[in-house]
Amino acid sequence: MNRPAWEIVDELAHTRVEDCYQCGKCTAGCPMADVMDLMPNQILRLAQLGEIGSATSSAAIWLCVSCQTCTERCPKNVDPAGVMDAMRQLSLRRGDASDRVRRTIVFQKAFLDNIKRNGRLRELELIGQFKAQAFAGDVSIPRLLENALLAPKMMQRHKLHFTGERVRDRGVVRRIFERCMDE
Repeated sequence: MNRPAWEIVDELAHTRVEDCYQCGKCTAGCPMADVMDLMPNQILRLAQLGEIGSATSSAAIWLCVSCQTCTERCPKNVDPAGVMDAMRQLSLRRGDASDRVRRTIVFQKAFLDNIKRNGRLRELELIGQFKAQAFAGDVSIPRLLENALLAPKMMQRHKLHFTGERVRDRGVVRRIFERCMDE
């Protein structure tokens, strides 16, 4: 027997979307609401109605900055930020992510892969991996070097390191990732 879609969202977000009564406080506090195609309360309503495809194909779930303002404002203790995250997870599983957000997803995966491998961010490795995956058909020298002029200013401000450090005990990092992926 198939579970209702809202139960899947509840489980992923660790909340109860059915408790939302559409007061709109989440949307009123959202700093990104003015650029979203669907408001946070509309995403919650779609989850309640089981219209997961409409929510997972929305640009709004990728524009959410996870600031938690919506969650803090909710009078019913629903976690709209958690629901947005759950919708992103479902979007990836279902293949609903639009081409517009594909590079964002590639960057997020490359970032997490970099942290998982090194325990800390190695910027140049991240840039190389991201560009190789995001521009698979167009990896040229100009494409790889298009932001190179930013490097001196970033290094001057200690924001870019040519050789990144690695965490000594990467087993700790591996266990953190394993635990997070199990959830």
